[in-house]
Amino acid sequence: MGAITFHVDAVLFDMDGTLVDSTAGVIGAWETFAETYSGLDIQEILNSAHGVRTVDNLRKYCGLTSEAELEKEAARFEEAIVTSSTANGRKGITLLPGVRPIIDELAPGKKNPKPCWAIVTSATRAYASAALEIAGIPIPDAFVTAEDVTQGKPYPDPYLLGAQKCRVSPGKCLVVEDAPSGVASGLAAGCAVIGLTTSHTKEQMEVKRPTYLVENLSSVSMKMGANGGIDVVVNID
Repeated sequence: MGAITFHVDAVLFDMDGTLVDSTAGVIGAWETFAETYSGLDIQEILNSAHGVRTVDNLRKYCGLTSEAELEKEAARFEEAIVTSSTANGRKGITLLPGVRPIIDELAPGKKNPKPCWAIVTSATRAYASAALEIAGIPIPDAFVTAEDVTQGKPYPDPYLLGAQKCRVSPGKCLVVEDAPSGVASGLAAGCAVIGLTTSHTKEQMEVKRPTYLVENLSSVSMKMGANGGIDVVVNID
């Protein structure tokens, strides 16, 4: 199809699987939790849990119901992602293809009063901050984490809040997501969505009907607009 060019007021990035790859640490964290919670099917969890808040996954797969216990165990789980990401020769938390040039270009637009990009993640603020620091990605002033919303992805709340923090209409935002739940969240918020196949198959992502679908951010370029916002080019095979 070639290149598609358009302009948006703000770009709202997911984190895990979109900007960074923390797969090694997530597998390690679930292996650690399997020692406490017997009967966990780690492969099944990995197939469906990505992009969903840790508290929601622990409620579903570990049977936790106490909010205090959920909060405590979510913190333990996400600490385990960081510590286990480099254990036993694992590669750690790394940048995904195409991310560095985009972030370097957009870095000046990360500050209030009107940031032109946000990170909207299902991770907790503590883990997301640690993962971004490890990967060398600056934290924008428009930063939405699990604690900031009552309902996480696939509900629209996270991306609605991301647009609000950028002080723009959701309809003038572009969401970048790698998980079906995140695509659903972005579309429900009224945003255009670029879906990536970094963590799910093309077929799994197509079911959610993202506006565009590419392999990773190597197929996308972004430039700060001369009069604000961001100029986007998506190269579609």
